[in-house]
Amino acid sequence: MKSLLAMILVCMVVVANGQDKKPQSPAAKAEGKIGAANITINYSAPSVRGRKIFGELEPFGKVWRTGANASTSIEFSAPVKIEGKDLAAGKYALFTIPGENEWTIIFNKTIKWGAFSYKQDEDVLRVTVKPSKIAGLVETLQISIEGEQVVIQWENTKVAFTVKG
Repeated sequence: MKSLLAMILVCMVVVANGQDKKPQSPAAKAEGKIGAANITINYSAPSVRGRKIFGELEPFGKVWRTGANASTSIEFSAPVKIEGKDLAAGKYALFTIPGENEWTIIFNKTIKWGAFSYKQDEDVLRVTVKPSKIAGLVETLQISIEGEQVVIQWENTKVAFTVKG
């Protein structure tokens, strides 16, 4: 009986300790307003943790979910122009294709787990933008709304696309 109670106590301690751990890629949110459009971006924010990100962990030329875990979602309450191209109000998966000299920003109509089942024929809009290098390290992925831009920063890379409401 004592050994059964000891086993139960050990299991409870293990479960309790497991509850204290923070996720490696915690949920994050960016919100803002550009013109008439309220914008909400939900994503999971991975960290560098000593790794080389772009070109290695996230290969150049391959679709990335722009975060970790579930696909990043971006929602516009009103129609907008992204880099001068029309995008209807709605909620989209935000995918990107990183490149050394150019990134493709993708608005896809299907929000799923990761980019494993990504289908290009479900893209609503694609635009290309130029990345820039950041002097310091951005340890944890940050997506923000700054002025009329959505800004993605991670590791030593910054990518921004223009939104007009």
